[in-house]
Amino acid sequence: MIRVLTNRRIFEYDIHSLIKAFYPGEEISFFYCEDDDLSRFDPEQIGAGQYLVFTVRYTDSACLTACCENGRLCGEEASSYDKDMISPDSGRAGTDLKNIVKRTLYRLLSFVTGKELPWGTLTGIRPTRLVMRLLSRGESDDGIRQELKREYYISDEKLGLSLEIAKRERSIIDASQGARGYSLYIGIPFCPTTCLYCSFTSFPIAKWRKRVGDYITALKKELRAASEMLEGRRPDTVYIGGGTPTSLEPEELSEILLYIGECFDLSALAELTVEAGRPDSITAEKLAMLKEKGVSRISINPQTMNDGTLKAIGRRHTAGCFRDAFFMAREAGFDNINTDLILGLPGEGENEVKRTFSEIEKLGPDSVTVHCLAVKRAAALSEYVKGLGTGWSVITPETMRHSEEVLRGMGLKPYYLYRQKNMSGNFENTGYALEGKYGIYNILMMEEVQDIVALGAGTVTKRVCYDEGTGKATGLIERCDNVKDVEQYIDRIDEMTDRKRKLFGFL
Repeated sequence: MIRVLTNRRIFEYDIHSLIKAFYPGEEISFFYCEDDDLSRFDPEQIGAGQYLVFTVRYTDSACLTACCENGRLCGEEASSYDKDMISPDSGRAGTDLKNIVKRTLYRLLSFVTGKELPWGTLTGIRPTRLVMRLLSRGESDDGIRQELKREYYISDEKLGLSLEIAKRERSIIDASQGARGYSLYIGIPFCPTTCLYCSFTSFPIAKWRKRVGDYITALKKELRAASEMLEGRRPDTVYIGGGTPTSLEPEELSEILLYIGECFDLSALAELTVEAGRPDSITAEKLAMLKEKGVSRISINPQTMNDGTLKAIGRRHTAGCFRDAFFMAREAGFDNINTDLILGLPGEGENEVKRTFSEIEKLGPDSVTVHCLAVKRAAALSEYVKGLGTGWSVITPETMRHSEEVLRGMGLKPYYLYRQKNMSGNFENTGYALEGKYGIYNILMMEEVQDIVALGAGTVTKRVCYDEGTGKATGLIERCDNVKDVEQYIDRIDEMTDRKRKLFGFL
């Protein structure tokens, strides 16, 4: 348990995330004291263990901190780090103060732990957004590196990766319709089984088989309503995810695909993706139907090529089953197959990861998305690991470099990146793809440059607000969400469609 004693109730989320990155296995609790001189506070009052004492003062717009570990104040060591000044008249005092708090805390935590983080003080999920903003201002590569290193302590390695991805993303975004278009996400909340690490909206298909027809009926109602709201606009991409869409029967999935074509003008469509994620849900009949209906990109996701791990995390397939599904998709004519892999699964070290990438290299998928495990509190995997008593698998910089070397050696280039809270090793999720095989939806969705119209249980629609004069995004995103429960979604479908009508100005 890490106990954080502070005198200000500000930036708690950022402070919590940063401390968690240094102490990933620890629970973190906050305690508040109105007295600015926290050195007078007796740590014994909040219990035994490790302490971080953090003071924020507004005198001269300065942030002062002190750090305490195991009840011992590290005052002498902290003294050279204790002040970062900003001008009270800068107009950015709130933002600057938060960055000062994070920079100062980062230096103290780095001193206490002897560690540095690859992404420095960044706790947000879209680090490439910073690079994109600076590129749009005409900043040079060197200028961007210097500013982000100074402001956020990002490592040289991650700065290089961010720059490369941001430039690639920008070219793909420029080729889209931008604000004139939109992307359509359709959620199918059913899976063969629920994986231990999963926190998405997902329900076992066997349990819900009798209600699938009702779900599709409700979904079609929402599709029709959305098409009426978006009349005159054409989607850039359609992404059918979940869950596992291929857990549906071929005729059920075909019904949805046909109805999408009836409702929407797909003449500008650059990509139609279906998550065929679980190899145990794939058949030759389903693949043939998807190809016939114009699906251009699919995902087949082993997560790991180690059978012992697959069994432990609740996947019913084996590595051999994945290979069979992959070859079946190639025979069906798919030339844009993505494969998802997860690093940091319990029990997996560098040898297991190397085995996975060696097997993937032999298959040659068109894109590979590398996820660093981020355990949500809702995921059953969290309890599973506690039961093991061995702790989480640690993702090392060497593992990340090996993964990148293999994928680049296959001719794949990094094209999008995002991060999550509580991510193993404080690393990132990165998509790699061959030229021309980039997941366009992933970029448009992650960079929030156009509306994402999301339909189905547990989905979230995002409306990007634009300045009518300049036509540029204002940075404001408005959202409306659908209920996660399948029964509730079916029963309240009119409410779900009304939420979207209100969001898009039709109510």
